[in-house]
Amino acid sequence: MKGYRKAKKTIDVSVGDSVRIIRELQGFSQNKLAELTGIPQSTLSAIENNRVNLGVERAKVLAKALQCHPAVLVFPGWEVENAAA
Repeated sequence: MKGYRKAKKTIDVSVGDSVRIIRELQGFSQNKLAELTGIPQSTLSAIENNRVNLGVERAKVLAKALQCHPAVLVFPGWEVENAAA
């Protein structure tokens, strides 16, 4: 691809960080997201603070509410090599 320049990674984002960032970008509080998903607010807090694993099923439910692909939540630091892309 001509003129393509790979973005520089400036910070590491954890799974919990990705959930929090996307939630905040969507304008949801933890309480509102809990209402939308049926996941208790305390569990959402624990996920965002990396005390509880997100898991595939929760990722699907959260992704639907946050209108993103589950992989965005589960693999925030995933890097694809140019040869594989």
